[in-house]
Amino acid sequence: MATTVQFTAKDYKADTHNNWCPGCGDFGILSAMQSALAQLQIPPHRVAVISGIGCSGKTPHYVHAYGFHTLHGRSLPSATGMRLANRDLTVLAVGGDGDGYGIGAGYFVNTGRRNVDFTYIVMNNAVYGLTKGQASPTLGRGVKTKSMPEPAIQDGINPIAMAVSAGYTFIARGYALDVKYLASLIAAGIRHRGTSFIDVLQTCPTYNDLMTKEWFESGPSNGSRLYKLDATGYDPKVHDPANAGEVVAKKVQAVERSYEWGNRIPIGVFYQIELPTYEDMLAQRQPILGQRARVDLDLTRRDVTPLLDALR
Repeated sequence: MATTVQFTAKDYKADTHNNWCPGCGDFGILSAMQSALAQLQIPPHRVAVISGIGCSGKTPHYVHAYGFHTLHGRSLPSATGMRLANRDLTVLAVGGDGDGYGIGAGYFVNTGRRNVDFTYIVMNNAVYGLTKGQASPTLGRGVKTKSMPEPAIQDGINPIAMAVSAGYTFIARGYALDVKYLASLIAAGIRHRGTSFIDVLQTCPTYNDLMTKEWFESGPSNGSRLYKLDATGYDPKVHDPANAGEVVAKKVQAVERSYEWGNRIPIGVFYQIELPTYEDMLAQRQPILGQRARVDLDLTRRDVTPLLDALR
């Protein structure tokens, strides 16, 4: 009789030494990703993690799955190609706020328009952590972290509002140090058919001395600044995608909540709609494009040394 394998978070942990700074919020995001994969019981050889450049770029090295460390801002087109080539892969694209919202902003917009079925996780700490803490696109005007000689002179962007206007069909925000809740958001994003986007508020103890753990978790009234949308009765789902009025109302609601900042910061799912994916549209136009290219290669059970030797 076949034995059913029960995966745990440890099954998605690689042996590679993790050299993120002590206390970095990226550890929480990594743990949440591994926990989400375990919740969904996805075999490691059916998972692919794609990253760009920055501290977040190291993520594929720390996950026991397929990984691809690509160029600055280019994780999304790489993830798109990987998903279209192999429909049996659960594809996770990861990036930082500089990687994804700076040089990768064009890819961010066009990925939302396509609605390919994969999940994009952005580690948002408002600074360029790998290059000594310069202001990233999400740092607000007039804000000065300890590594900046002068306050920022540009407005920060709003990733949630950008995602709504770009057409993402699952849009959420998490907090890196609430691993359990973030894992539930990532799992929900993976289950969603379409492009899921999760912006994660991530603490950078090395360079961002303003948006710290203490700042997020100790609000003006001795409570956390963060509050969960689902605990307030907020409904992010479009129940009738054919109803244009409902779609617009849900988008306006999401954008309005996304601008809450300071004393009250919402996390959770902002917007969700079920629409045909890019893969669905390709299959309708040309059936051959809907066919899958698949090599079911479980690296835990097959010796791929001859293949690697041939590529040298």
